[in-house]
Amino acid sequence: MSIVGLLTFANFNDVKAQDQPAAEATEQVAEATEQAADEAVAATEAVEETAPAAEETTKSFHQVLKEKYIQGGAGWMTPVLLCLIFGMALIIERILYLNMATTNVKKLLNGIEENVKGGNYEGAKELCRNTRGPVASIFYQGLDRVDQGLENVEKSVTSYGGVQMARLENNLTWIGLFIALAPSFGFLGTVVGMVQAFDDIEVAGDISPTVVAGGMKVALLTTIGGLIVAIILQIFYNYILTKIESLVDQMEDGSISFMDILVKYHK
Repeated sequence: MSIVGLLTFANFNDVKAQDQPAAEATEQVAEATEQAADEAVAATEAVEETAPAAEETTKSFHQVLKEKYIQGGAGWMTPVLLCLIFGMALIIERILYLNMATTNVKKLLNGIEENVKGGNYEGAKELCRNTRGPVASIFYQGLDRVDQGLENVEKSVTSYGGVQMARLENNLTWIGLFIALAPSFGFLGTVVGMVQAFDDIEVAGDISPTVVAGGMKVALLTTIGGLIVAIILQIFYNYILTKIESLVDQMEDGSISFMDILVKYHK
């Protein structure tokens, strides 16, 4: 019996010794699985946290402008925006008018010369009536006074040329006004923002950046907005001036050639 007991106890110890590594291995696998699950959850949370940041970096240009407009304060950004709207409306009107006023002066002069050469002044006047632009209008006024003498024709061409030049420059004063107003409103917003910042400092009794940030942001954004609007309007304004100068040169050169034709063929 003693021998049987010893053998049984030895077998039991062997089985226990074999089961212990297996249990340890099972615990290690469970710990590894739990660690992997924790890492997966952490990665998911990191992705969720970075998603809003990624959305912020992919904002459209329109959204950025809208945010800056709100941050700058609607009370000061609205006048700047109105300057841009009204200024661009006048600019578009002037550009369309000037493009329609452009005339092929050489072709028009050739047609007038052919008619005047044959004594057909009515045909020359009809040609001017059917041609758009200030140059054709000036020529028509001159042809309408041919019977009064070349001296009166020259005076008529000169006088009506001044009238047409004034029409070309119509609304330029208003465009210049909006160019001046846009940065003025921006600078006014800057001054008001600075006053707001000092008021915040006085109330808080502290000059920390967080106290003055709001007023400074209004000041800077309104200034930037006003300057951007003024730059945009100024570029188009200079383009319009260049276009007007080109048309005025056409009017002057065409008037000289027109008078030469009348002197050559008028009897």
